[in-house]
Amino acid sequence: MVYLNYNNLDNETQERLLSMSKKDVEKRFGKELKNYAREHFVNYQTLLEEEAIRNLYNYKYIFNI
Repeated sequence: MVYLNYNNLDNETQERLLSMSKKDVEKRFGKELKNYAREHFVNYQTLLEEEAIRNLYNYKYIFNI
């Protein structure tokens, strides 16, 4: 088995995982993030992307070769 982290992946894979992570974060925390963004005058898309990136580093990537 090969253990990798997010930084070891190619750009295409990183973008695909980021997109999936955004959907995941929005599904789980969308309402809370929108409220936070509104209350603190923060751009929602920027906040969503930051949380999605933070979420990516919680994943473990294991590949069988």
